[in-house]
Amino acid sequence: MTTLLDLKSSVLRQVQRSQSLRSRRESPPAAGSPLSHCPEPLSRRISEESMEFFERMNTILQKQENMLQAGQAECQRGACTVPPPQEHVDQAFIHDRITRTELDLIYEEVVYTLVNRVGVPSSEHVTSDEELFAYLRKVFDMGEEEHDIILQKVQESKRATFSLRASVLKAKNLLAKDANGYSDPYCMLGILEGQSPRESEEKKERKFSFRKRKDKLEKRSSTKEALPARCIQVTEVKPETLNPVWDEHFVFEVDDVHSDLLHLDIWDHDDDVSVAEACKKLNEVSGLRGMGRYFKQIAKSVRANGSSSSGSEENADDFLGCINISLNEIPIGGFDTWFKLEPRSSASKVQGECHLILKLYTSQRDTTLSKKESNVSVHKKLLSQIVEHEHAHVKREPYNWNGQVSPPVWTVLTHHAVQTDLTRLQQSIIRWQCYSGHHRTQRVCYSLLLRLLRAIDAEWDPPSVRGDLERQLSDSFRLYTEHCLCLMKNMRQVFPCTSAAAITRYELMLRGIGYMQNMRAFKSVCPLRNELHLDITSAVKKGTSEWYEGLIAQYKPEDGSLEEQLKKLVVVVDAVCADMQRAQNIYNKLFYSAVKVDFFSVTYRQLEKLVADDVNVAMERLCGTLEQESSRLTQTMGETVFELFVSLKSLKGFREFLPLKDAKMLALTVFHNWFKSSIHKFLQIVHDRSCDRICKAVETDKIEAVQQAKHSSSALEVTSCFRQVRDIWLQLAWPDSAGAFIFVTRLTDNFCSEAVYYSEMLTRKIERSQLGRDHNSFIVQLCVALNDVEHVRVFLGHLPRDLDWPGVERAMEESCGAEGKEQVFKALNGQLFNMNLDLQKEAKHLIALLTDKMVPELRRYIQHISLSPDSINNDVAVAPLMKYLQDTVVILTDTLVKDNLTRVLQSLWELLVRMILDSVTENRGVQVEFYNRFQYTVETLLHFLQENGLSLEDMKSGDYKAARWTTGFERQSHSSEDPGSIPGPACVEFACSPRACVGFLRALWFPPTSQKDAIIGVSKLPVGVTVSATGCLFVCALRLAGNQFRVYPASWPMTARPRP
Repeated sequence: MTTLLDLKSSVLRQVQRSQSLRSRRESPPAAGSPLSHCPEPLSRRISEESMEFFERMNTILQKQENMLQAGQAECQRGACTVPPPQEHVDQAFIHDRITRTELDLIYEEVVYTLVNRVGVPSSEHVTSDEELFAYLRKVFDMGEEEHDIILQKVQESKRATFSLRASVLKAKNLLAKDANGYSDPYCMLGILEGQSPRESEEKKERKFSFRKRKDKLEKRSSTKEALPARCIQVTEVKPETLNPVWDEHFVFEVDDVHSDLLHLDIWDHDDDVSVAEACKKLNEVSGLRGMGRYFKQIAKSVRANGSSSSGSEENADDFLGCINISLNEIPIGGFDTWFKLEPRSSASKVQGECHLILKLYTSQRDTTLSKKESNVSVHKKLLSQIVEHEHAHVKREPYNWNGQVSPPVWTVLTHHAVQTDLTRLQQSIIRWQCYSGHHRTQRVCYSLLLRLLRAIDAEWDPPSVRGDLERQLSDSFRLYTEHCLCLMKNMRQVFPCTSAAAITRYELMLRGIGYMQNMRAFKSVCPLRNELHLDITSAVKKGTSEWYEGLIAQYKPEDGSLEEQLKKLVVVVDAVCADMQRAQNIYNKLFYSAVKVDFFSVTYRQLEKLVADDVNVAMERLCGTLEQESSRLTQTMGETVFELFVSLKSLKGFREFLPLKDAKMLALTVFHNWFKSSIHKFLQIVHDRSCDRICKAVETDKIEAVQQAKHSSSALEVTSCFRQVRDIWLQLAWPDSAGAFIFVTRLTDNFCSEAVYYSEMLTRKIERSQLGRDHNSFIVQLCVALNDVEHVRVFLGHLPRDLDWPGVERAMEESCGAEGKEQVFKALNGQLFNMNLDLQKEAKHLIALLTDKMVPELRRYIQHISLSPDSINNDVAVAPLMKYLQDTVVILTDTLVKDNLTRVLQSLWELLVRMILDSVTENRGVQVEFYNRFQYTVETLLHFLQENGLSLEDMKSGDYKAARWTTGFERQSHSSEDPGSIPGPACVEFACSPRACVGFLRALWFPPTSQKDAIIGVSKLPVGVTVSATGCLFVCALRLAGNQFRVYPASWPMTARPRP
């Protein structure tokens, strides 16, 4: 109820104020008002200040758009050519440098590895000792003398002992040996000691088999040919299959890695004796005799199984194929492939393949480090030293180093990892630890770290990661996470949006963190850090708070005068808006896609609260100051207040990108209430500056039509001013309906008064400049001035749309009901209606000046028609007038806009008709030709002006009808189109006589109930009616004492009318 009462009182004040703006302008302006007359230098200074004011307003209005464009430009990042800023980290992340002694020990380890290297190198490996050692001397900063000493020490040490890890995975497409179409395959495998070249040739002719006949086994002449018991392994029997899967793993000691062979047989098991159990007995015998007994038992079993079906040796043999692999043919990284089964002789029939994984490694090393530390620790130290050296020698974009190393590095690392029997998972963990640790001091490409994390996840096997390795992996995850959280906290400095390379790195870093928190390895070794997204959110909040504190420390908005404080706050708010623009366009997408954190919401809610607290305190101080200074607001302070309001509105506008649940009850929800009183005073400043600008526009206007238009520069300037003020209001976008209505009525009143002020100034300038001007140029100037007024009037006709009156009405209807909407409608439209009236008055005044300028010429031409002899034709008599009018109308048509042309032609027509009436009245009792000539003149003017756009209805005024009657034109025209005539028979009734029915009656001058005196034509009749020669009856407007008459339509029933 209170709101509605306040609205009614506000509307009443606005309606009272919106009385004729013209009458308000007629009162003398107050001292100090921009409307008061001021000396020329002062006026020029005021105008310059006004232009500067609007230029600053335009800058403020453009600032938000420029900020938006800058944000969009940042989103369209180009190539990563500019290096990103340094990624500063805490000193706690920097590890101690390795000592010289430790370097020497690592160097010894590497040299030992190269001296004892085995395996077939690939094309990526370096085989030259000289090249490898030359590279290592650079890596370890080792002199040639020191290198020779360590090399000699290694050569004198015990050579490495190698072992073979063999994994029998599966076989396929084996030969069926049983009647059911299947076999019961198993494998026997072991190491054959190296053979002489001659023996190798013989081996090609006869394949070794674990199931030799007893006589052949006993023919071995030396222990070298025998297979030691500890070197024989057997798999389980897989019943009834031709594609067995064993997935069994064995380890064999190797005496001579350069000459020994791996031999594998696949047999079909045909008896009930467990082959595995039989093979275990090999561990219970020793020497050649024990092995002979074992193979004898197996041979007997074979023969016994085969004798039931056939007595031949072939039927007793369940051989399915064999494989022989020289250890010196195994690549450095080992074999992981399918091997084709071979027959033991040309008579054997075999088929199928067997999948084996073979890898050689050192089971014993004679180095200092290998005796003190684990293989994992030694390899990590080696890799750390190599990584540091390799990265230091990257010349192009070292921050984007993807871990690629030179061939010597790859050779050294591969040999050492293979020899120390590091699994793929161990190698992946070591690489992750080294590169992530190195990254904390010398940044690398985050795609490399992400690739290393994926490698760990792909090879992850929890049982194989225990003890120190598990702890070290957990520590590396923790340190890297803390490092990334530190970078997130300082992301605005480390990963600015202005650097495409930095944003790319940030995206990869977030993807790495997001991948890490979902890794099986991370969840296994870091079980307590299962909510990493909360740590990320905390880091973002802390970084945002520190960034804002840095802004406040940089600009110090609490120092200086109140105006300086507000200006500094504007800078702070703009910086926050720019930050939120980046958060929305760039950072939020990165965070949400990588770590599922709503970066924008977290940042906006925090910054919005911080800004609101600081601005609210400053605005409270401003309101208190304005009250103490009698509500005086300086122009610069008003500009600052408006700019601060616009900046806050932009910051508040970001809430539309928040989730619905986060967009409620924010600190800036009602921030406009802090500005209510100051915005009122600011609008007065805008009004004063607008009047100054209008005054300057009229003063500098030559009142000449600008190009491609019919109005002058002042009209353009005035509408440009109005448009700018409208944009100011649109930028304010006041959310409160009652407040919006008050501001809209205030702005509408300002617009209307400024428009009337402009028209008055323009008219005065025209009046002052008419002396000494030639006829045509002055007419043109008057026409341009008319167009100026019309141009402004039409522009203001769009105020309901530009200021969104319907929106204000709807808002008031929602808050105050239908009565509130009606009051708003009346107040706003009343202002616009009064402005239209005032501008129409000014336009009529200008038209009067224009037609008054034409009066002498028109009077001369009318007099020419009046004095022309009867012998001259009518068209000749009227020709000078029509020539003048044609020339004038050409000027008017070219100069005036359509509506103004109609108004001027209407005024000209009325002027001509009055002049003709005056001429006819002055010449009563002349020849009928005189009246005929003016009748012709009126008809000619009628057709001429109708052809030039004036409608017939507009021309049929009272003066026109009088002219037709007076010139006798009416006597010859009985057109029923005449609205003043009564067609057909009519009755006339006088007060002094009974009713009389007459044939026709033309009552052009007498409304039905008017009082008139009349005298009847030539001969008087008792009833005051006379008949003319044409058969028509006339009632003449001359003199008939005291008679009252009425005219009735002849359509009345005859019974209602007395007969004459």
